[in-house]
Amino acid sequence: MTIQIGGFTPLTSTDFPGCLSAVIFCQGCPWRCGYCHNPHLIPRQGEHRQEWPAITGFLRRRQGLLDAVVFSGGEPTLQDGLQSAIGEVRDLGFKVGLHTGGTYPSRLAGLLPLLSWVGMDIKAAVADYAKVTGTPESGEKARASARLLLESGVPHEFRTTVHPLFHTPESLLRLAEELRELGARHYVLQEFRPQGCADGAVSAHSARELLDDALCSRIGAMFASFSVRRT
Repeated sequence: MTIQIGGFTPLTSTDFPGCLSAVIFCQGCPWRCGYCHNPHLIPRQGEHRQEWPAITGFLRRRQGLLDAVVFSGGEPTLQDGLQSAIGEVRDLGFKVGLHTGGTYPSRLAGLLPLLSWVGMDIKAAVADYAKVTGTPESGEKARASARLLLESGVPHEFRTTVHPLFHTPESLLRLAEELRELGARHYVLQEFRPQGCADGAVSAHSARELLDDALCSRIGAMFASFSVRRT
């Protein structure tokens, strides 16, 4: 099995709703989002590689104490061994969560039956995706993945990290409308946080003024559940 691991959090209560979880940070991401707060996880090879047997050994010692394991990144679906790794975690009795940008729809389709929850990062309206990711056709891939997630019935949330260099009130409304048309019911807007961001020009901006009460009220009215995560 091949899975590159660039980091590990042994306990968190915020990465899988309602569960005490461990988080496995997979190394590598094909997109280059300017506001990324884990830029060290973008290269395929990282400086702080952790071995899978050590992770599973830790999880065996936490059986009955942890509820879930979340695969995050980077982009977890980049990993050839992700499905096998998820299977091993499920065999240990844990729920499995996934954080993904929807980069590889065909891979996501094969994983969805194994997952208990998915947090999908929606970067922008489809036409604006390349501005955020630096990658052509990334919006089409994300939309295809969002559709697969909605059709699967797996519990999930869609969330967008908001930054004034990449979003405007109008573009956020377009994005919300696209999600509503797809059938999304649960949506979260997240203020950009500069911690970890490698781009000083990006880090100098705040999203707080962009996410004003009027805009959030208009977007929130489109979804069954909506929230804003402030920094």
